[in-house]
Amino acid sequence: MFSLLPPALVASLIALAYAESHTVTFINNCGFGTPTLSVQGSVVSTGTDYATNGPISGGLAYLDYDACGANGGNCTGVELTLQNGISAADVTLVSPFAFSVASCMSFYNGCDGTGFACTEPNCPGAYLTPTDSSATNLLCQTNDVNLAVTFCDCMVALVVAVPLR
Repeated sequence: MFSLLPPALVASLIALAYAESHTVTFINNCGFGTPTLSVQGSVVSTGTDYATNGPISGGLAYLDYDACGANGGNCTGVELTLQNGISAADVTLVSPFAFSVASCMSFYNGCDGTGFACTEPNCPGAYLTPTDSSATNLLCQTNDVNLAVTFCDCMVALVVAVPLR
C-alpha cells in the first residue's frame, strides 16, 4: 500500500532539513553612497539587504561613493563569512582599504549584542596590517546568524572583542 519515495525527493528533503540561511542588512546613515556587498570578488548587492539560502564565504561590505576605488579600495572594508557552525566578521584598513566612514557591525538572530565599531582612522581593533595581532575578529557559532552593517552615526552597545593571536 505504501510506495517508496524516489531517491531524488529524499535527497531534496534531507538537504532542505539541513539548509542554512543568512542575511546581511545595511543601514546607511551617511546621506550619500551605496552599501555594497561582494562575495568572492563578485558584487551581489548594491543598496539593498542581501539574503541567501546558503553560506556567505569571502564577503566584503563597504559604502561605495566617489572616494572608493575598485572593489572598495580606499574605503573602510567589512570582511565577513556567514556559515553554520562558525561565522566571522572584521573591519579591514589593510591596503588597498582605508578609513572612509564610520562602520559598525553586529550579529543578530544569534550572538545578539556581539559587535564592533570602527569610528575613526586607525581605529583600535581594525586590521591595519595583514598580520595584525590586535585586530578584533567577531565570531559566532549560532546557525543561521545574520549580520547588520551600519555606515555613519553608528555605535555598537556591546563590543565583544576576540583578538587573534
